Parts: sequence; C-alpha cells; structure tokens
Amino acid sequence: MIDLVTLGHFAIDLICSPKIAIPKPTLGGSPTYVSGAARSLGAKVSVISKVGEDFSSKHIDWLNANGVDLSQLKRVKGASTTSFILKYSDWSRELQLRSLAPPILPEDIPNSLRPKAVHVAPVANEVSRNLVDKMRTLSAVLSLDPQGFVREFDANGNMCLKRWDDRQILGQTDVYKSSQSEIRMVTGLADVKLAMEKISDCGAKIVIVTRGMEGSKMLFEGRIYEIPACESKAVRDPTGAGDAFIGAFLAEYVAHKDPVWCACVGSASASFVVEGVGPEVFGGKDETYWRASKIYDKIRLLQRNNTEH
Repeated sequence: MIDLVTLGHFAIDLICSPKIAIPKPTLGGSPTYVSGAARSLGAKVSVISKVGEDFSSKHIDWLNANGVDLSQLKRVKGASTTSFILKYSDWSRELQLRSLAPPILPEDIPNSLRPKAVHVAPVANEVSRNLVDKMRTLSAVLSLDPQGFVREFDANGNMCLKRWDDRQILGQTDVYKSSQSEIRMVTGLADVKLAMEKISDCGAKIVIVTRGMEGSKMLFEGRIYEIPACESKAVRDPTGAGDAFIGAFLAEYVAHKDPVWCACVGSASASFVVEGVGPEVFGGKDETYWRASKIYDKIRLLQRNNTEH
C-alpha cells in the first residue's frame, strides 16, 4: 500500500537569491519536496500530477531513483510544465508564474487508488473542489496545503495572495498546513491562534502553521504546541521547507506516531532541505530523528514544567 500520495503540479523553478551565484532551472513543486521528505523516512510515496512535453527525462530519472512512484504522472502533449521564477531577499519571496500545466481532473484518478494519506497541495489553482471530493473517498487521511488556492496571478505572472474560504474542502480536511500569510487569507484573521481555531472548527483534527526560522505552531486536541525550528548547518535556499515539513509529518503520522513527535520530525526535515538549493538535501532517517529528538525533549520538558505549576 502507498503511504502518501501528493496531489499537485510538479514545477520547474528558477531560484534567484544573493546566495545563489548562477540560477538554473530546478525541479520543484510541492510533490517534489513532500515526496522526498517522506521517502527519506522510509514511506512509500506516489504523486498525481501533470507536466508538459518539456519535462526533462533527467527529472523523471531523479524521481525514480529516489523512490517516487510516477505511475499517476501524466505528460500532456503540446502543454508546458508549470514553471516559476522565485526571487528571494532574506526570507521574503516574490513569485512569478512563467507557464502552467493543464489542471488535474477527477477522471485522472483511478478508483482503485487507496493510499493511507493524501496530501492536496496545488501550486497554481490546478486542483478543483470536485477533485478533492474524490480524493476524500479514497483515503482515511486527507491533508491540505491551500497555497495554490490563495494565489492569483496578473497578466505578467506576478503572484499576490487572495481570499479563499471553501468550507466544503476545509470540512473534509484532517490535517491542515499553511504559512501565517496563507492562513490569514483562508480565515480572514490576523491572529494566528484564532485563525487556527477557526480551521479546527471547520473539522481539521490537526492545524499547523509554519513560520520559517521561528518554527511552527500546531493545534491538536484543543492545545497549541510551539515547535522550534531545528538548527541547520547553513541556510542556502528556503524553497520547499514547508513541503518537507508536512511530508515528514505525514510519513510519521500514518505510522501512528504522536503528532508532537511528527511535527518535530517535520521541523528536522525542513532543516535539511534549506541546506541545499532545490531538492538537493534530504536527511537520512537516523540523522533526521536525531535532530527531531533534540527539540522533542525540549517540548516534553516544557509540558512537564507547565503541568507541575
């Protein structure tokens, strides 16, 4: 059985930042980082995505070599792969859409698919409500990153965030993950705690908000946990950190691990991804667990002290 299926477009990213001397096209998109992080922990992973004829065979080879099942990947004749220019200044980012692959349709999904978890992660509105409805029927766990739903693009491809509040999709979500700016677009609330509670009220069992180097917050069973960021050896490129977080989280979650531990493993996985440019660095299982255990012990100690007082 597949542990985790990621639904969304692969992308080709041109990453520009002061730390990258010569930008070059890099394999990206949520499926790349979610699958890479989960696979590094031993999970069986698959992707439902569409790409164009320009999707390089070297990307296929890399994904196959890294254990990503591509049986549900469709290469569309005459189409282009989704592509972005990412411009970083410190931790702020400007995003420009260069090309967009065709949307993923409900009929693209085989009814026989039965993964332990599905992670819905559109990057540019390629996923519809009807498609999410179908995925809900195929898996016991539905995870959502709404980033592709809250993005809109002008005529030049420049991205800005828009309000999005689809209660039907949110009501089917078990695990929700987004950034602070994205959850504000989903809930209309600037207060992170209130925003997380609103998502929980829609039905999500676990709500996660990632905050870059400030770590993350997780709401679970009525309590908000502060998950520290794991220390990286260096920070070269933050692209994909949030996707690596949720990929690692879900790999542990479908194995019935404690959600606080799952979040610590997510933080550890993200700390490896930022050490390379694009999907160059995914920590091995042992070293990811080692980084995760250091912050997990801190959270447990804090919980114990709070209980004692």
